[in-house]
Amino acid sequence: MTTRVIIVDDQAMVRAGFAALLAAQSDIDVVGEAPDGVQGVELSRRTHPDVVLMDVRMPEMDGLEAARRLLAPPPGVTHRPRVLMLTTFDVDDYVYEALRAGASGFLLKDAPPADLIAAVRVVASGDALLAPSVTRRLIADFARQRPAAARGKPALRLKALTDRESEVLALVARGLSNAEIAETLVLAEQTVKTHVSRVLTKLDLRDRAQAVVFAYESGLVTPGE
Repeated sequence: MTTRVIIVDDQAMVRAGFAALLAAQSDIDVVGEAPDGVQGVELSRRTHPDVVLMDVRMPEMDGLEAARRLLAPPPGVTHRPRVLMLTTFDVDDYVYEALRAGASGFLLKDAPPADLIAAVRVVASGDALLAPSVTRRLIADFARQRPAAARGKPALRLKALTDRESEVLALVARGLSNAEIAETLVLAEQTVKTHVSRVLTKLDLRDRAQAVVFAYESGLVTPGE
């Protein structure tokens, strides 16, 4: 199955380089490029990509607002692509807000080519790109800044989970893969996958990226633990 991708970035050379790299893959089809968020949203609505590579900082409309519009479309618009944020900096407040909006993760622009290709495949498969330790640090930094009073509502939603599901969610929030969680809890990996799926369903979360944010905001996981 071919993954349809669009690239939204205000730097023409970045778009061209990413497009050439991805188009060379037999399972990836680059179906368009856009120089800003406004045109990126329009292009996505027109071409229905599976994955949108979205620069964080752009003129006209930044990547955060564009991601919000794609991930929470107006009535009548049913297509919701997966959004992978691109950033120059390893810590960026826009990225955290994008994860909260439903983006599936982020990637540094200077990452090795193989990482970009792998990231598109990971996000297209329905998972979130959360492996880099910088992502966990980013979420922890911003969760630390949120007052405890702001965590009340998410904390109440935790009551829907079983003890085991809460345990699995905490490990997901610390960046562990399903295989690592299985080893930690002495469970079969398929059992872990089932627990993760149930957590996402019960908490009405789209993917692991939102699960990590939720775990910090609810107080289940404390930054620095």
